[in-house]
Parts: sequence; C-alpha cells; structure tokens
Amino acid sequence: MPNLDGPDLEWKATAIADLLAIIDYISDDNPDAAQSLKDEIEQKTSRLPEHPQMYRIGRVEGTREMVVRPNYIVVYAESPEIVTILRILHAAQLWP
Repeated sequence: MPNLDGPDLEWKATAIADLLAIIDYISDDNPDAAQSLKDEIEQKTSRLPEHPQMYRIGRVEGTREMVVRPNYIVVYAESPEIVTILRILHAAQLWP
C-alpha cells in the first residue's frame, strides 16, 4: 500500500556520524555556529520528503546533493517510499 503522506526520512549511521563530527569540530571554536549549522541541516533535511527531487543530481549514480551552505553538502537517495540521508560532507571531501 503506498504511503499517502509521502516518503519517510531515514538517516544512515554514516550520515549521523558525519554530522556529529562536523558539529564537534566547529564547536571547538564556536559552539553557537555549530548549533546553528546543526539546526539548519536538520531543518532542511526534514523537508526533503516533501520535494526530494528539488536538489541536483549527485556525483554518485542514484544520489542527489543538497548544498546547505557553500561548504556543506547533504548526500541522499530517494525512492517513492523513503528518502535516505547517506552522508553529510564538507565540500572539500571526496565521496564515496
């Protein structure tokens, strides 16, 4: 039976670890900036199920990329049932 509310949102463990590492790194110098970035990423990703194709096609086949800020990219995959957050990367990082 199709999900009438749209796809669900799932975070892979690697994406959660990425986010925590980024926030930890930034918070060493600026805890407020770290919290602000975390809030922004969580807020923007929470809306992905509403419009999963809004962002560019990813560099890895089957993915899409949402640029949260010029240096931070959310890599995700989408299907009719689920949007899966795969990684949270600094733009200087190579993926996969």
